[in-house]
Amino acid sequence: MPVPLAPYPTPSGSYTPPANGAQSQLVCSGCRNLLMYPAGATSVCCAVCNAITAVPPPGTEMAQLVCGGCHTLLMYIRGATSVQCSCCHTVNLALEANQVAHVNCGNCRMLLMYQYGARSVKCAVCNFVTSAGGSASGAAEQKLNNT
Repeated sequence: MPVPLAPYPTPSGSYTPPANGAQSQLVCSGCRNLLMYPAGATSVCCAVCNAITAVPPPGTEMAQLVCGGCHTLLMYIRGATSVQCSCCHTVNLALEANQVAHVNCGNCRMLLMYQYGARSVKCAVCNFVTSAGGSASGAAEQKLNNT
């Protein structure tokens, strides 16, 4: 659930929020909570951990991904090729929407996401390897042991 916050005061005088009430959101650099802030803010102070998070410049397109190491939601500037998690330090590959494809696991039916062009994808839930060619059967699929 987003944590509503007031913008951190800027040194150049008072801040007047926009009349239309436009808000954006970002992830707290301290506790990783989702923060909401009014348009025009330059930084946000988290009400939970008191960390100050800088707001990206206006017009910067942001994207999100879930860390493969600790499953934390990460936000990053769109166009980045990799994103390092500040919690577990895992370096995550950041792919654009046109660089990924989806297939259901041939064993447990979990929806899997994989890099476009890959021949197969291994399910993280049941370790089944599913062919990315659209076929749910064939030699490309095998049950892998957890050894």
